[in-house]
Amino acid sequence: MRFAGGLLAVATLTAATACTASDQSARAKTPAAAVTSKHPTETVKPLLQQPLPNVKGKTFTSMVVDFPPTARAKPHRHGKAFVYAYVLEGTVRSKLAGKPVRTYRQGENWVERPGAHHVLTENTSRTERAKLLVVYVSNTGDKLKVDDPRS
Repeated sequence: MRFAGGLLAVATLTAATACTASDQSARAKTPAAAVTSKHPTETVKPLLQQPLPNVKGKTFTSMVVDFPPTARAKPHRHGKAFVYAYVLEGTVRSKLAGKPVRTYRQGENWVERPGAHHVLTENTSRTERAKLLVVYVSNTGDKLKVDDPRS
């Protein structure tokens, strides 16, 4: 319980640092994506990566994942990582294999257990960006996202 509370505190602090005024002004200048038959994909901005003290072989990583309007991530997995996602802005639709589709709005969050198959992650808006703070606790050296081979 103490570890989960610490992780949430670090995630909250990381989110606060990620939302700077320069980030907001850059977003305001970004034009809406052109309508095409193919969905744009997400971009990732790494924030922090460091070994966890007193937890040999584990690393804490945080990043902001930015979804332009109508963006959709390829189906993927996060290996053996425990994943925490927090919606910084916008609305994201998400589905893990074997679970129902869920829609998350700004301020909402979810977790993914190690080995989970993320079959859908998309920005539901045609005009507004969506951003996630994503925090991983992973085995040191593991890839944090592996797209499905056929996607």
